[in-house]
Amino acid sequence: MKTKAPLVPRKLLIPFILITSLFALWGFANDITNPMVAAFKRVLELNNVQASWVQMAFYGGYFTMALPAAFFIKKYSYKTGVLLGLGLYAFGALLFYPAASWESYGFFLASLYILTFGLAFLETTANPYILSMGPEETATQRLNLAQAFNPMGALAGLFVAKQFILNALQSNNVDDEGALIYSTLDEVSKAVIRTNDLMVIRNPYVMLGLVVIGILIVIALVKMPENKDISVKIDFWPTMKRLFSNRNFVEGTFAQLFYVGAQIMVWTYIYQYAEAIGIDNATAVNYGYAALIVFLIGRWICTFLLRFIAGPRLLAIFAVLAMIFTIGAIFLPDMIGLYSLVAISFAMSLMFPTIYGIALEGLGEDSKFAAAFLVMAIVGGAVMPTLQGMILDWGGIGYTDVTILGVSEVKFSFVLPLVCFFFVWLFSIRVKSQITN
Repeated sequence: MKTKAPLVPRKLLIPFILITSLFALWGFANDITNPMVAAFKRVLELNNVQASWVQMAFYGGYFTMALPAAFFIKKYSYKTGVLLGLGLYAFGALLFYPAASWESYGFFLASLYILTFGLAFLETTANPYILSMGPEETATQRLNLAQAFNPMGALAGLFVAKQFILNALQSNNVDDEGALIYSTLDEVSKAVIRTNDLMVIRNPYVMLGLVVIGILIVIALVKMPENKDISVKIDFWPTMKRLFSNRNFVEGTFAQLFYVGAQIMVWTYIYQYAEAIGIDNATAVNYGYAALIVFLIGRWICTFLLRFIAGPRLLAIFAVLAMIFTIGAIFLPDMIGLYSLVAISFAMSLMFPTIYGIALEGLGEDSKFAAAFLVMAIVGGAVMPTLQGMILDWGGIGYTDVTILGVSEVKFSFVLPLVCFFFVWLFSIRVKSQITN
């Protein structure tokens, strides 16, 4: 009887645990930031496109720094890449202090941009490192397991966003009839509230920066396998030629771009969707919690299912589920539509690590640069929410200003995630047929 390959060899268990902890760390950053789109919109009185620049800055940092990160870890080591990533992460978070003092939206965006330089280093390093920690036949399952800790950090980020930011924002206060007070105030009163609220937004990020510095020190002191190349020669153009002749890698990179765009749209605009049916921002976070919980449950279930079902086949099934739930979010009424929007997260749970694993399979040493392009594909999270914000602004800065195909513009805007999931499905079907043949 053939023995199944181990998920993680015993000798690599400690490095696996340490690197896996980083997945929770950038999950925290992602999901403390998603509600900030609505928070900055309210505090600084922005339109939907302007508010979406939060995601443009956040995910644009991934696109900018992923390839330089690949060069860096190719020349040096995984551990050095992790330490530099943590340093940039901490620096960007600490910049929230002067940004709040200057009350500058541009400064906040620059801080997020720098913070995600660090996240780009961490993701470019951690994902291929996890894939390499054991047999190739269990690589996708291993990455799904490590990625399962990402939503745990995301849940913590949402908790902090709700308890220490959204619940404390004075600009969210309403009168006895439920109408916002902030929009009716004079400029002097607004300025006082604005100063207070920007400090409320600032404080958790500054604390996060200090925590990241502590983690950086711990990892610096712990001896870990460097996984350093024997030769530091970087054959960039030959590597690019090999990569871009690999169909799975090229199509996987585009599938990842569409998937991440869909994920960030679903998790960013769940707050606007809820507000459109009469739910305030702080309460809407509960539905963000629910989305992350079903996402986490999905990750664990998929890690188990991948022992018996091939990744491309399972990806095709979950892409169809995502499209069904998205159609429900668009056309089902009020709370039922919101529940369907939450359910999309279950269908998304498989996608990132599975697409990642398929795209990197069999690439060997080229996987370091390939990983950088897959991290660069996270730019979908910068571009797609801005496009969705443009749809929301068609009739005005509200969410129910116009009706399109019989639904409000906030509901109709989820046609963009629907298109993204369709492209993920096309990719999964093509790879599935390749394996079948």
